[in-house]
Amino acid sequence: MIRLLTAGASGLLFGAGLAVSSMMNPAKVIGFLDFAGNWDPTLAFVMAGALAVTVPAFRLAKARPEALSGDSIALPRRRDIDARLVGGAALFGLGWGIAGFCPGPALAALSTGLPEVSAFALAMLAGMGLYKLAFRE
Repeated sequence: MIRLLTAGASGLLFGAGLAVSSMMNPAKVIGFLDFAGNWDPTLAFVMAGALAVTVPAFRLAKARPEALSGDSIALPRRRDIDARLVGGAALFGLGWGIAGFCPGPALAALSTGLPEVSAFALAMLAGMGLYKLAFRE
């Protein structure tokens, strides 16, 4: 039960952070990515804040034998950069730039009830399903 409550609280905190930082607003995200036009640098502060929390948290996680919940901590082990990683990152960036959404903010934005968000989320789920079929993971 504590695991479920922790996961729920973490999800609510994450969603609230996305809402407060305007990461759920595609126009704000696209404005950040528009270096040649009317560039909006405010999301750089959101990313800096995320790194300020994440970097120390990863260091703490590496030093612990297990999570506070008693579960094992699954940190990435691979450090190599291959074509699959670069291609996936490029595809992610293109999708983010075109739609103004990435998976976390898209799921949080489902709460708005906008049909565009639902269409994006359905397309994202379809893409995940196609990937799973193609690569059998």
